[in-house]
Amino acid sequence: MLKLKNLSVSIEGKKILEDISFDFRAGKTYALMGPNGSGKSTLASAIMGHPHYKISKASKIILRVTPTPQSRRLASSPWKGAQGKNKNIKNLSPDKRAKLGIFLSFQTPITLPGVTVFELLQLALEKQIDPVTLHGRVKAYAKELRIKDELLKRSLNDGFSGGEKKKLEALQAVLLQPRLALFDEIDTGVDVDALKTISQFLKKHLPKETTTVFITHSTRLLRYIKPEEVLIMKMGRLVKTGREALAKKIEREGFDKM
Repeated sequence: MLKLKNLSVSIEGKKILEDISFDFRAGKTYALMGPNGSGKSTLASAIMGHPHYKISKASKIILRVTPTPQSRRLASSPWKGAQGKNKNIKNLSPDKRAKLGIFLSFQTPITLPGVTVFELLQLALEKQIDPVTLHGRVKAYAKELRIKDELLKRSLNDGFSGGEKKKLEALQAVLLQPRLALFDEIDTGVDVDALKTISQFLKKHLPKETTTVFITHSTRLLRYIKPEEVLIMKMGRLVKTGREALAKKIEREGFDKM
């Protein structure tokens, strides 16, 4: 579904990621773990196409281009004419990657003054869902996530708690129905009840074809999501992969012995 080949990333001349290769399979759930500063968020940002990161010439980010339900109806979607093909998206802008079905939730979601949740989603969906239908879906999902109605009328993330921001990220992901969903520390700043609610919501509503990657430095999240593969990063490198037993070993021993 998404293949990284010899991915190396630098910022202002400083190498952050070095020679990462991995194949993310369609419909699978992954946990990307590692201590703070290990390069997890940089990896997610590089996949999404953050303009501040410089990707080496030898690096490849190969996406098997299959349209999402939304992108089939987008006249501007960059997948058109390339369905079923492998595409190196290394040089694509973030908005084009998003239209190909890649979603990234931010570790610290930004505030958008003057833009409500509904307005943001209408823009992201290019008005393919009529406002009444979209409004109904957002309200139904918000109720399921225990998001207060009043928050939906405010500017995005304006005065929201950490948990409320992360719930809205989950809501956006479900409405956008991505092929690849990257959740960057969705467990940070979230209490146990909210984390359980978010995890159950994503498991229930994301399409079975969606590849999900949960980025975290804590094993707490793994009580609620069950990754089929665990990836460990240290000092900008992918140092180990394994199953659930690897996560349990980290819980016992930490990252130092990896």
